[in-house]
Formats: sequence, structure tokens, C-alpha cells
Amino acid sequence: MLKRDIQEILSELVATYPVVVITGPRQSGKTTLAKSFFSTYHYCNLEDPDIRMLALTDPRSFFRQYSPPLIIDEVQRVPQLFSHIQVMADELGQNGQFVLTGSQNLNLNQHIGQSLAGRAAIVTLLPFSVNELKQVEGMELQRDRLIYTGFLPRIHHHHQQPTIAYRNYLQTYVERDVRQLVNVRDLIVFEKFLRILAGRVGQLLNMSTLASDTGVSVTTIAHWISVLEASYIVFRVPPYFKNIGKRLIKSPKLYFVETGLAAYLLGIENEKQVARDPLLGHLFENMIVADVLKSRLNSGFDAGNIFFYRDSQHHEVDLLIKKGSNFIPVEIKAAETFHPEFEKNILQFRKIEANVDEAYLVYSGNYAFNTPDGTKVIPFDRLDEMVRG
Repeated sequence: MLKRDIQEILSELVATYPVVVITGPRQSGKTTLAKSFFSTYHYCNLEDPDIRMLALTDPRSFFRQYSPPLIIDEVQRVPQLFSHIQVMADELGQNGQFVLTGSQNLNLNQHIGQSLAGRAAIVTLLPFSVNELKQVEGMELQRDRLIYTGFLPRIHHHHQQPTIAYRNYLQTYVERDVRQLVNVRDLIVFEKFLRILAGRVGQLLNMSTLASDTGVSVTTIAHWISVLEASYIVFRVPPYFKNIGKRLIKSPKLYFVETGLAAYLLGIENEKQVARDPLLGHLFENMIVADVLKSRLNSGFDAGNIFFYRDSQHHEVDLLIKKGSNFIPVEIKAAETFHPEFEKNILQFRKIEANVDEAYLVYSGNYAFNTPDGTKVIPFDRLDEMVRG
């Protein structure tokens, strides 16, 4: 098993909270991480019908059979357990007694807020990061292969064919999570919406256009996107304005958590098609922004403090990372060769923002160097250097 970057913060949290909750999308490795990192804990999975029935009908017997320290997998399947966990955590008075995993952010956070406020620490585990994949012996971190293959642990561990794996992933997601989170009468329309959304990856979110192209209302589109966010399929990156109010009302950019799923939805069936796809630049940008998000979450932070910048003159910086009162502007280019014009938006941003720390340009070439203007140019497989600063 690969060492996950989130393990360091997990060690801290289990020593300081009675309950640790690991959320994240399906197949991101939550169960594997919990069972290996907390190997001395008892374990149960509420996807098992018999165990779930016992937890639903006789929770006292359930906790006699599965006593703390305990891992409860897919805990959102029996929300009635949260009240019992609260009482037991208070009675035991010890940290690290429960490790809970779940893959539906919307329902899970609601129940945690109601029953376990102050008792639970929540971390989010996304699929592998570039830094984690660097541990794989003989792994070549090639741009097109990674975009096509994606980062789901099961694909890498079991050498699954990505197109088949993402087709099954999508079917499982639509059939299970969508039906549980939203009343979708026509699943074909919802899948059409997903494919249209993949075609807008890395672009400004325009719900009116999405509604028109999908044939549903803007209200429905807004609800569907909130469901996709709650189940870790997509995430938004807001624009940066010095006026916080504007930041909340201007259009964000939308990205997929799993680049491989976006590639599948676009009809990409092998890595050779990636370089020829008109959305290559957007897919590469998606991969890099998602990796920065993973780094934040793996360190125990939330998804905040990452933005993009665009002004009325169409000057744009792909990513801004806020560190204290300073910003790190990041330009993302899918090209393998550096060109000086790649740096122009960073230089423009430096003119209008005084609190600029380092600046980076991430590309798919092989060499790291500094430009005469001080921008650090790095290959995408050295992203961890940028995030560490």
C-alpha cells in the first residue's frame, strides 16, 4: 500500500479527538487507509446488509459485537448510530475511539454537526495525488497517461482498464448516490448533463447555458451541481477580488475531482487521444488544480484559500494560492516547452497586487528553472515543492 500524505494529520487528530471522520469520494482509498493505519481497531462495514440491519434494529447489540476502538465504514448508511457514538465517546472519555468513513458529504456533515459537534475531526481523502504516485516503482508520470488513467487507487493497484473502470464508476455513482441524494426522473438527461459539464471543465460556470443545453431549469442545474459537489464529483474555485462580496457573486470555475472521469465523459478512450483533444489545456489545468486541492486536504486544511484571477481586460491567472496576507500566482500550461509569453499574466498580476510571494509556472516539460523575472518554472511532477513553498 502507498503511504498516503494524509497520514500525518490523521496521527495528530486521533490523539486529540474521540472521533475521526474520513470522508471522500467512492474508491478514493478510505477503507484501505482506515484498516491499515488503524490496524488494531475492530472493523465493520455498514454496506453489509446483515451488519446494517443489526445496527438499525438493535444498536446496543451492534456495539457489544463491535466495540471501540472501532472503524465504522460507510457510516452514513445508518445515521441513527451518531447519537450512540456521541454518548459512548462522552462515557469513555478517551481520544481515538471511533474512526468513521463516509462518501456522502451532504448527509454526513449534517449528522456530525447535529450529534458530534466538538467531538469529531473531519478529514477528506481524495484519490491519489501526483506526490503519492511518485512512490510507485517504475511509474512514469506522463501527462497524457495520467489525464486518461486518473488517480483512483483501484485502477493503479489492480491495473484496470481506465475506460471500463470509469464507466463502472459512473454507473455505480448514478445508480446509488444520485438516487439517494436527488430525485432524478430521467437518468439519461442527468448523464447528458455530466458530459456537457465535462466539456466545460476549467471554464467559468454558467448555469443558464448549462440549463439551455441540457433542457432543464436553472434551479435544477444548481441543485444537480450541489449534489455533484456533495458526492465529490466536482468542485468549484472562486475568483479572487479584494472585495469579498464580489468573490461570492462572480462566477467560479468548475473542475472534476477525478480527471480520469472527465476524460471518460469526453469520450477519450486511450492516452493517445489526450494530446489531440481540444480540451487538453483545460484537462491539464484540472489535474494540477485538483492536485493542489488534495495537498491542502491532506494537510488538514479545507478547500479555501485557492482562487483564480480574471479582470475586465481578460488578464487571467489560472490559480492563486493565499498564504497569510500573501499570494502565490500559478500559471498552468500543458506544453512541454517553456515560452516567455507564458509568464505575461503573472507579471501583470504582480503589477496590481503588492502582496505577491513566489510565482510559479507549472508545465509538462522536464526541467525546473527560474526566469529572469523570478518566476519558478517546474514540471508538474514537482508540484509538492510549490505547495510546500
